[in-house]
Amino acid sequence: MMKIFIFLFLVLFSSMVFAQNAYIKVGDAQAKKSSLAFPVMNQLNASKTGNHVKLAAQIHNTAMKDLELSTYFNIMQSGAFLEDTTTTSIKSKNLDAKGFKFDTWKTIGAEFLIRSSFALVGSDISVEMYLYQVSEQKTIVGKKYSAKSTNTAQIGHTLANDVLEALTGHRGVFLSKIVATTDRTGYKEVITMNWDGSDQDMVTRDRSVAIAPNWSPDGKKLLYSIYTRRVGSAQMNLTLFQHELSSGKRSIISNRNGLNQGGSYSPDGKNIYLTISQGGSPDLYKLDLKGDIVTRLTKGPSGAMNVEAAVSDDGSKIAFSSDRGGAPSIYVMNSDGTGVKRLTFQGKYNSTPTWSPDGKKIAFASQIENYFDIFVMDADGTNLRRITTATKPNGKRASNEDPSFSPDGRFVVFTSNRTGSFQIFVSSVDGNEERRVTQDSYNYFKPKWSNNLE
Repeated sequence: MMKIFIFLFLVLFSSMVFAQNAYIKVGDAQAKKSSLAFPVMNQLNASKTGNHVKLAAQIHNTAMKDLELSTYFNIMQSGAFLEDTTTTSIKSKNLDAKGFKFDTWKTIGAEFLIRSSFALVGSDISVEMYLYQVSEQKTIVGKKYSAKSTNTAQIGHTLANDVLEALTGHRGVFLSKIVATTDRTGYKEVITMNWDGSDQDMVTRDRSVAIAPNWSPDGKKLLYSIYTRRVGSAQMNLTLFQHELSSGKRSIISNRNGLNQGGSYSPDGKNIYLTISQGGSPDLYKLDLKGDIVTRLTKGPSGAMNVEAAVSDDGSKIAFSSDRGGAPSIYVMNSDGTGVKRLTFQGKYNSTPTWSPDGKKIAFASQIENYFDIFVMDADGTNLRRITTATKPNGKRASNEDPSFSPDGRFVVFTSNRTGSFQIFVSSVDGNEERRVTQDSYNYFKPKWSNNLE
């Protein structure tokens, strides 16, 4: 995987905002979104060549899309602006004679204003950004970013993260990643991408079927299972691998007879939870990183399927899917296998549970008729609510499957065949905001959202 080097230089102001002085309270955005003006970047030290304009636009558009999806802002259209931002400084008039007037932005109802500049020297990019509170004529935060011209997406994501943190006290998710499998080669291979679908990187090229990839807590390793042939046998086995992203080195964690799938790291990264069948019915096991069994967590009942272990961020609970009660349903248990409790009683088939980072919610996919939708419930099974509803071009209901929470718990990534093939989408947890992530005609399966990778 390509290594990204971005050097961030922080410019401090006496009015710098820290987390305890948030301007926007988390949770308030659904009731009232803040008006944000974000003009295009002033272009410095350049002849405004096509490449210069293109790179500046890439950074601006990346940050703009991030802030739009954050659900906190109404982004103001440039047609509403009363001044030519290309001829005024990115600083206010009381600091720069060529600066902008706060009253100009207050008149059109802007609550917050981002002014930024872009310079290109050789292959090096320099961006300067200021975030203002218009009503108080106040500088909230200012930063400088430097990177190679190949890293425009990372600068845009970082800028958006910094704006969100300054205003809400919480870091954005815009430098996190998604792992999934895709059939773009005719097989199923593991692929990683930025959370918005950019910078896709093929991890495996095994010309086989890879399934259920998952991140390590630090984002440096992946777990996934691949169908392999056992030595000296014609039998195909679903084998669990661990893959180091920086080196490409991978190792077999479990190659026991039958299924070795659905690997999930413990929050400290020291253990792996896995479904193993060993020639019989699948059950959940806890393994060490060498693949040795630490403990067996489920034991049937006889013939029952226990799969898809999802560990809460504090490591105390495991959610999983089981048909021990008839139709596959979502269950939860203590991390040692005790205290098993059934949470879902509706739907034909409930699967792929995932925890919110704070441990208060569980998302899962549920089959209603001949399609699946994503549901979110409280961790005790109460307050069940559907967050997806979509139709295909032919008018039939689309399937929405395989949810995974964002690192801040405000979004869920999932797959949907509403466009024909299974593409990756992101939805806010309340279902009010959706965004398509992948933009092709291939199929993607079981996406997992990483922790923040900064």
